[in-house]
Amino acid sequence: MIAVCRSVWREPRPADPPPVGPVDWLVAGGFAAAALVEAMARPDLGLRPLVTALALGLAPALLRRRHHPLTTCLIGFGVAGLLSILQLATRAGDLGLTAMTAILVLLYSLVRWGSGREVALGMPFVAAVVALGMVTATATASAGSGDVVGGILFVLLVIALAAAARYRADLWARQQREIRNDERLALARELHDTVAHHVSAIAVQAQAGGVVALAKPARAAEILASIESEAARTLAEMRDMVRVLRDETWDAYSPQLGVADLPALARTTPPPVVEVSVPDPALWLSPAVDATVYRIAQEALTNSLRHARGATRVGIEVCLVGDFVRLRVADDGEIHPGQGASPGFGLTGMTERAALLGGALTAGPGAGSGGGWVVDATLPAGGPR
Repeated sequence: MIAVCRSVWREPRPADPPPVGPVDWLVAGGFAAAALVEAMARPDLGLRPLVTALALGLAPALLRRRHHPLTTCLIGFGVAGLLSILQLATRAGDLGLTAMTAILVLLYSLVRWGSGREVALGMPFVAAVVALGMVTATATASAGSGDVVGGILFVLLVIALAAAARYRADLWARQQREIRNDERLALARELHDTVAHHVSAIAVQAQAGGVVALAKPARAAEILASIESEAARTLAEMRDMVRVLRDETWDAYSPQLGVADLPALARTTPPPVVEVSVPDPALWLSPAVDATVYRIAQEALTNSLRHARGATRVGIEVCLVGDFVRLRVADDGEIHPGQGASPGFGLTGMTERAALLGGALTAGPGAGSGGGWVVDATLPAGGPR
């Protein structure tokens, strides 16, 4: 139990909450309007000016509930506790507005967006205020035992929903981190192979230079220039590394698939037909970029074959635009509503792989009458700058 409490206490806040937006203003404005209308319409409401002012004062708390979950929750339930105390002390009639149930939104935000320490500090206060409210309702005969039990269960339901939403968001964040780690590991392995290839070439050329240095000085100079070029390229590749190398360092190095291997993905049957357009002669690309273009094209093609409904054609096109290489994978399948609203793991992996090399990737419905889904990636031909 002590270990669990320590774990909860040290739990950090979830990822940065979204900024205050139109929905937050709508929630706060709707609450303020509902509280004002109810305060004016209810004839049995005691201490009407004070209750109305306290209720309207909660509107700013609703706006900042995700960014300051503990503070706003303490304010909301503090107001509720104050009204309960006033009702017990003055017997001035019912002081509770139905609109005040909006403080449960603040409780939801505390559990969903607060750190473990904030939740641990806020929950006892919330429990005390809820208990005080139940005592007040029973003492003033404004609610029966069934209402009290129902109210407690409703509060627990709000807490459970917030905890479930928090767990789901944490699970999604962990999955995204795993995707990024997998992509970095794959990219690091590819870079490891290319760097090993360059170093091997440098070693061979250095040996050759030593042999011909005395007999053919001009040839030795050419070899030294080639070594310099290979060394510069190797240093560039090493700067690109994600600093994570394969554990199986004894494995044989194997060449990575690249743009020149894309035509092997073409097919004529069955539908959809896959057409590949690659520049001839092939582009010179950094080995890491060359392998990344192939991997992105392969993943995008797999997605089209799996998810493009009614597609008859998938086109893969690679071209050079200035110092950048552009990859476009497009199909003519049907786009169903909501497609692409939340990126899947494959799309996230492709985007991460492109970003690691200083490029960018977009995916979405194609423009024009052709429709379909289009993946468009742009990467620097020589690798990160």
